[in-house]
Amino acid sequence: MSKEACVLAIDAGTTSVRTLAIDSSGRVRTSAARELTQYFPRPGWVEHDADEIWRTTVETLRDVTDTLGRDGTGVAAIGITNQRETIVVWDPTTGRPRGRAIVWQDRRTAGRCDELRALGYEPLVRERTGLVLDPYFSATKLEWLVREDGLAPSARVAVGTVDSWLIWNLTGGPDGGVHATDPSNASRTMLFDLDALAWSDELCALFSVPMRWLPEVRPSCARLGVTDPDRAAGVRVPVSGIAGDQQAALFGQACFTPGMSKNTYGTGSFVLVNLGPAHPPPAPGLLTTVAWSLGDLSAVTYALEGAIFITGAAIQWLRDGLGIIDDAAAAGPLAASVPDTDGVVFVPAFTGLGSPWWDPYARGTIMGLTRGTTRAHLVRAVIESMAWQTRDVIDAMTLVSGNAVTELRVDGGASVMDVLCQFQSDVLGVPVRRPVTRETTALGAAYLAGIAEGVWPSPREAAASWQEDARFEPAMAAADVAHRFEEWHRAVERSRGWAAP
Repeated sequence: MSKEACVLAIDAGTTSVRTLAIDSSGRVRTSAARELTQYFPRPGWVEHDADEIWRTTVETLRDVTDTLGRDGTGVAAIGITNQRETIVVWDPTTGRPRGRAIVWQDRRTAGRCDELRALGYEPLVRERTGLVLDPYFSATKLEWLVREDGLAPSARVAVGTVDSWLIWNLTGGPDGGVHATDPSNASRTMLFDLDALAWSDELCALFSVPMRWLPEVRPSCARLGVTDPDRAAGVRVPVSGIAGDQQAALFGQACFTPGMSKNTYGTGSFVLVNLGPAHPPPAPGLLTTVAWSLGDLSAVTYALEGAIFITGAAIQWLRDGLGIIDDAAAAGPLAASVPDTDGVVFVPAFTGLGSPWWDPYARGTIMGLTRGTTRAHLVRAVIESMAWQTRDVIDAMTLVSGNAVTELRVDGGASVMDVLCQFQSDVLGVPVRRPVTRETTALGAAYLAGIAEGVWPSPREAAASWQEDARFEPAMAAADVAHRFEEWHRAVERSRGWAAP
C-alpha cells in the first residue's frame, strides 16, 4: 500500500457514525464522528432517522478526506461496517426514507414472534437462518410495516439494513445507486437461507416481504461500485468491503482460525467464535451467522454468536438517564474506587435479554441495594454486568461445542476499562487480551475493502499489525466467582418475564 493512500472505514453504529482512515500498518491516521439521535416513541420502540444517518456519514467523510487532503494523502477504497438488523425503507425514485428506521433494539414485534412460535414456525426459522424468533431481527420489523403501518406489498420501495442504505446513497442514490448487501448482514434479517446463501422464498412469504424489495447479496470483500463525488463529499473511490459490525470486529481481531473468539463491548456486546467453512445445527440460546465471504459468495466463513443487547448503553444510561456520571470515561475510575459492588447486582435488560435467554419481556433490575450503597457501587455493578452476561454466553458456547475458550480478545469502547477486562478474566478463568488498536470494527471493514482492491494480498498480511496492548490474567478465587455468579443468576431470574402481556 502506498504511503500516500489510506483505506476509509465508515462505521455506522447505533449511537454514532464515524469515518476512519486506516494506513498500511493498521494505524488510524485520522477520524471523525457524529452522534446519532435516539428516538423512543413508545415503551420498547427504538428508531433512527435514516436521513440523519446519511447526513452524518457525509459530514464525517468530508472531515476525514479534508484532513487527508491537507496532508497529501489519497484514498484507495471505502469499507462499510454497520449496526445490524436495523431496517431502512426508502423510495428509490426520490431517495426519501419511508419513515424512521426501526432499530435492532426495538421490541414492538415481540407479540408477533410469540404468535409465530405458537404456530410452530421456530424450527423452520432456526434451520433456515440459524437465528431465533425474536424482534431483534429484521423480518418481523418489515412485516410490522406491512401489517400495521400501511406499507403496501405493491409499493415501489427499496429496503435494507444500514449498509444497503449507505451503499445506495454513496454510489448515486436515485441516479443509479447500487442496491446491495453482503451475507454477513443478510444473515441477520431472518430472510436469508444460511446454506443456500440466498434470500428464502419461504421466509419472504411467511413475513409478507416481496423479494423485489431486497438488495442483491454480494461478497463481503469485492467491489460493489464507485462513489458519486457529488454525493460523497467529493470523493470518487471504489466501495469494496462490507460487514456487519460484529463480523467486521472478528475480522479486525485477526480471528481467522476456527475456534478463535472475540467480544466487542459496544452499545451491546457480541461474542463471536470462528466456525470456518461449515456450521453445526442450530444451538440452543446461540445464533449461527455468516462471518464473511471473500471474493466469491460461496467462499463463506461462518461464526457462532452470542448477542447481548445492553452493555455500553448502560453506561450511557448512567450518564444521560440518571446523571450520576458526567462523562462515560468517568465510569471506569469510579468503579475501580471500590473493591466490589457491596452486594449490588444490576441486570441491564432495558430491551429484554438476548443470548442465551432470549426473553423480550425481561426488564432492567437492580438488586441488593442498602443504605450504604454509593454511586460507585452502582457503576461497578453496571460494569460487572457486562462480564457476567459474557460469561453466560461463553458457557453456552462451551456446552454446544464441547471446547472451552482458552482466551478472549476484546475491543469496543468499554474495553478501555482495566476494571472491566480484569473482572472479565476473573469470571471466565482465562486470559483476556486487548489489542493496541481497539478500532477493530473499522479495521475489519478497511481490511475487507483493501484486500478487494489489492491493497493487501490476503487477510494475514492485512492483520499482521495486530499487537497486544494488555493481557489480564484471572486473579479472583474460584469460590468467590462461583458465589457471585449464583447471585447474578438469582437477579436474572427476577428480571425475566417482567413485561409479559
